[in-house]
Amino acid sequence: MAKTITIYHNPKCSASRQVLEMIEASGAKANVVEYLKAGWTKPQLKKLFADAGLTARQALRTKAAEAEELGLLEPKVSDAKLIDAMVAHPVLVERPFVVGAKGTLLARPKERVREIL
Repeated sequence: MAKTITIYHNPKCSASRQVLEMIEASGAKANVVEYLKAGWTKPQLKKLFADAGLTARQALRTKAAEAEELGLLEPKVSDAKLIDAMVAHPVLVERPFVVGAKGTLLARPKERVREIL
């Protein structure tokens, strides 16, 4: 039975598409979550970041216009405030996050996905 890997995916992102292709090419079954449609919850993000060994700041998509518009690039902004903003604006979460039996990681650079395939 093929292993299942969950990818929090943005189909408009080339890196996310490439990671999805790498998962499928490995023979794993991809459980694709389009997080921009599905959204996030606070507990979901806290667990995802903890499992990946990242802080909310490390998982913040700083290139998103909303990050600057909402003042989230300031170092004094708390993780709690970042997570609140990420729930309100799912685009603020860096991508793609990948979850499998071997662990959870932010596949940046995309080759990191091989660590859990």
